[in-house]
Amino acid sequence: MADWTGILELDARKDQQGKTVTDHVYFQGAFKVQRPIYHNRSNQPCYYLLNPGGGYLDGDTYRMRLTVGEGAKVTLTTQSATKVYRTPTKYAYQEAETWIKKGGHLEYLPDPLIAYRDASYYQKNVFRMEKGSSLLYTDILTPGWSPDGEKFSYESLRLKNEIYLDDELIVFDHIHLNPGERPISGLGFMEGYTHLGSFLIVGEQADVDLQEKLYAAIEQERGDFKAGISMLTKGGLSIRVIANATQLIERIFTACLHTIYKEWFDTKPSFLRKY
Repeated sequence: MADWTGILELDARKDQQGKTVTDHVYFQGAFKVQRPIYHNRSNQPCYYLLNPGGGYLDGDTYRMRLTVGEGAKVTLTTQSATKVYRTPTKYAYQEAETWIKKGGHLEYLPDPLIAYRDASYYQKNVFRMEKGSSLLYTDILTPGWSPDGEKFSYESLRLKNEIYLDDELIVFDHIHLNPGERPISGLGFMEGYTHLGSFLIVGEQADVDLQEKLYAAIEQERGDFKAGISMLTKGGLSIRVIANATQLIERIFTACLHTIYKEWFDTKPSFLRKY
């Protein structure tokens, strides 16, 4: 695409003191990133993605390129929920390609996606990992928004994730919800629930032992939800949660994140301080 609505490029590396620093950053149009914040005086920066326009409009296109250098650790999140407004002529589109070098660690934890009535959105993430790197990625899909409160009034939501480990495709995750063509609240889709959460955990330490600990953490959560964990073919886990509230899925994912941090880093994750 020749004319992108927003472009973001960011490279991070580990310096001689063990701190992850920004090596290169470039943004243009309706896509920006705040200066990194080091929560709790850690060596791991948190970058907040911003959309100055407040949301995605008809035909908007966004591109992101991110590199996590060898041994670097990065948290990437959004400042608020991603809002996709009505797209009468062409869907809004966002693509991201990420390289995670050996020993690198990325947490990509965006806020929920809210699609307004008659909105269509297509998102594609490609993660290219080297052996010894790790990735934590979440997304939460809501029932959207309409003036009369009707749920699932958007046209289409399509989210595609591809994860490569040393150039071998190990994850192909494709979610496509199109309420205009088929009911999605029934059996085999949302099963009466309104919110869908996904959590991809990729790394050599993502094994059966971690899976059992994550199940134990999820079982401690109260509320009406269904959750399942699947082992990936190579070094990874996939968690799916369906519920009726964003906050419940966020609470479950936070409990999982605490479990992962305890097992992998023997510490606690930083609170991202969003208000």
